[in-house]
Amino acid sequence: MSHTPDAMISPAPEFIRYVANGLVATFVHYCVLTLNIEVFRFESAALANLIAACVGISASYVGNRLFVFKKTDESPLRQGSKFVVLYAAIAMLHGLILLVWTDWLGFDYRIGFLIATGFQFASSYVGNKLLVFR
Repeated sequence: MSHTPDAMISPAPEFIRYVANGLVATFVHYCVLTLNIEVFRFESAALANLIAACVGISASYVGNRLFVFKKTDESPLRQGSKFVVLYAAIAMLHGLILLVWTDWLGFDYRIGFLIATGFQFASSYVGNKLLVFR
């Protein structure tokens, strides 16, 4: 196995942009979740998270399309539709984790958010790369 200079370069710029965009979208998601629970007094962390996820997903789509993958040759409607399907599945998983962690088990929603976000991060890059922004 040869070690070419390209193979030895640490993470690709695209992945670094993906992480940066994900941090911004996660921050937006978390701020809306906190606002829903702390200010608007949602009784269900899962419902508060569903709304927050929609806002975070919107921020993520714009960032992925224009900044991360820079794939604007496909129509925004078609690309956005694929993105929505992927992130709907991810948001349901995120919400399910918060439903079980916080609503059913009574644990702190902030820890549940971190656990759910870990699952989200693990699945979204591959889904975006292979399904949405190829």
